[in-house]
Amino acid sequence: MRLVIARCSVDYAGRLTAHLPLAPRLILIKADGSVSVHADDRAYKPLNWMSPPCTLKEAPAEEEGGPAVWTVENKGGEKLIITMEEVLHDSSHELGVDPGLIKDGVEAHLQELLADRMETLGDGWSLVRREYPTAIGPVDILGRDADGATIAVEIKRRGEIDGVEQLTRYLELLNRDPLLAPVRGVFAAQEIKPQARTLATDRGIRCVVLDYDALRGIEDDKLRLF
Repeated sequence: MRLVIARCSVDYAGRLTAHLPLAPRLILIKADGSVSVHADDRAYKPLNWMSPPCTLKEAPAEEEGGPAVWTVENKGGEKLIITMEEVLHDSSHELGVDPGLIKDGVEAHLQELLADRMETLGDGWSLVRREYPTAIGPVDILGRDADGATIAVEIKRRGEIDGVEQLTRYLELLNRDPLLAPVRGVFAAQEIKPQARTLATDRGIRCVVLDYDALRGIEDDKLRLF
């Protein structure tokens, strides 16, 4: 990635025309070929940009002390013309391959935390198995309540109608197994939409809103003597 801070003006010529008057700006040239012009506001949004594929031609100043001109052009013939009055900073950095965003609190982590803290759902509740296999896919958590009754738990970050329908299918299948039946359902999510809650209640499925921070922050007392 190349970062250039310069006093520049910018003209866009394409489906319409636009002009940015002379001012200090940040110009980002990324390895994918994109070029974007930023001011010190608007968060991540550029003032103007050119998406890849495009070409960048840097023409030096025609006379000493004059402005250099960058022309960025895409395959559609649109142009971003950046007139550099003064370059204040110019550096390049190799960032390598990005590993991608790892979301905190994804369903797999919620499942892991809840399986380790089944008491969150009720006193005396216990885990039978995570990812309990069925013919139509694995149930997130299969457990038992304090009375030994079987409980199927479906976990989502955001609980919507599709999640309730998914759990309903699991319950229908699990209740055919005489070793498990009767099986009740728990729909657990960080947020449950009103329509999903209504449908779940109508089908006898309990809804539980998960507090991810509380699950993650509960003190582990497994190794404590008192």
